[in-house]
Amino acid sequence: QVQVVESGGGLAQAGGSLRLSCTASGVRSDRNPIGWFRQAPGNEREGVSCISWNGASKYYAGSVNGRFTISRDDAKNTLYLQMSSLKPEDTAMYYCAAEVAFSGSWCIPLKSTYWGQGTQVTVSS
Repeated sequence: QVQVVESGGGLAQAGGSLRLSCTASGVRSDRNPIGWFRQAPGNEREGVSCISWNGASKYYAGSVNGRFTISRDDAKNTLYLQMSSLKPEDTAMYYCAAEVAFSGSWCIPLKSTYWGQGTQVTVSS
């Protein structure tokens, strides 16, 4: 049984920091990229950051590049997203996604992607 569980969301002030964590268990292959997506009310879900199975390749959306850092600790089976210099426009539900793909300069979900339940990030101005 696949389980993808996020934690670490909450309320932060603009300019502040939060760290999201995600544990994924039961995924068929640990050789696929894994990443973070977010969805704000009224907006489509967008890729935020993804990382390859060995950590060698990383993707960041232009809006977060230089402010967010993705990392993974395979010994703990955990994915992280360190978010710094937060902006009100970062407010969204953040989802961990296991088994995604790099496509060109993008990170995209697949039909086989496993999603967590989401964790809310709210940034106040």
